[in-house]
Amino acid sequence: MSDSAQVPKAALYYFPTSVWEEKGYGADELDLKLVDISKGENYAPSYLRLNPQATVPTLVVPLHKTLAPDMESRYKAIQDSKSIVEFLDKSRSTQSRTHTTSDAPAPSLSPATIAFSAVSTKLIDLLHTPAADPNALKYMNARTPDELRDLAASERPKFTARRAALAQLLADNEAARIRVSEKTRAFWEVKKVAMEKFLDVYDEADTPAEKLDQKALERREAFLKDAVDAWASVRDVLTQLNRELIGPYALGDQLSLADLHLAAWLARLVSLAGGTLTDDGAVAIGKLEVHVGGAGGGFALAKDFSVAEARRRAGLPVSDPESHERQNRLAAFWDAVRERPSFKKVYKDGLH
Repeated sequence: MSDSAQVPKAALYYFPTSVWEEKGYGADELDLKLVDISKGENYAPSYLRLNPQATVPTLVVPLHKTLAPDMESRYKAIQDSKSIVEFLDKSRSTQSRTHTTSDAPAPSLSPATIAFSAVSTKLIDLLHTPAADPNALKYMNARTPDELRDLAASERPKFTARRAALAQLLADNEAARIRVSEKTRAFWEVKKVAMEKFLDVYDEADTPAEKLDQKALERREAFLKDAVDAWASVRDVLTQLNRELIGPYALGDQLSLADLHLAAWLARLVSLAGGTLTDDGAVAIGKLEVHVGGAGGGFALAKDFSVAEARRRAGLPVSDPESHERQNRLAAFWDAVRERPSFKKVYKDGLH
């Protein structure tokens, strides 16, 4: 057996599916391990040993020829999305020396020039700022009491399950059924308190304001204000993205690392705005504009990109090459990326 055949597979701990599809990894190269964060599985001691922050995804990769002769392999856990995407890109390309058996194309998604690299880094960093955090926006996707009732109906079961998982872990540690460090125990306590703060609001979402006591009313008002502020911050992020994108992809005609981050991020926001996979760019981003604008409305991204040119550069059919119709760059990006086989496979069951 050759040395390459002895190298074990990498393992991607995920929830839900992500970007490996674009690189064409084979089934014998990458194990996919679902971590159901809706049930608190990311807080289990076994997972915390891989990622002490309990975040998902985590990529565990085997390191070859770094060991003593009597050891078979050593593993490294890569714990943040930016590093994972960069690793997956570099480890399967025409230049890589890793154990790659898939016959699928392995295009390099790293920017080809220093200038493009700077733009890519700027966009990726923007998408990972607190103001752009799609998870926070999901948990706070309610700016009115009516929206809060709908949000609570969706999120309460998940938060309840996570709190129960944390409570069980704490109880098991207290009874010595499991043994963890004080640091881990304290981490569980902090996360449990965070869950309870959301549940304090979600659990009262069906109660009319006039029937809430003063503390409960203050909790609701504070939550709704924070939600308004959170979505207001997204306006600036979307405006900057629309300005920085070259189009139709982040760096022009070819898909790059920045597009993998943007596709997943934008899919989450379009979903929160009520968009669907069948929506074209104009409809999907239009719904997002309305949602971000909120009750005040008036939010619209600049339409400064030719629809015909965007489709031509993305390799999509152009019904009227002479059309002067314009669209915003995020709409052009949505039209381009949603036609990719990887995007269709990841979101085959709907946007999330």
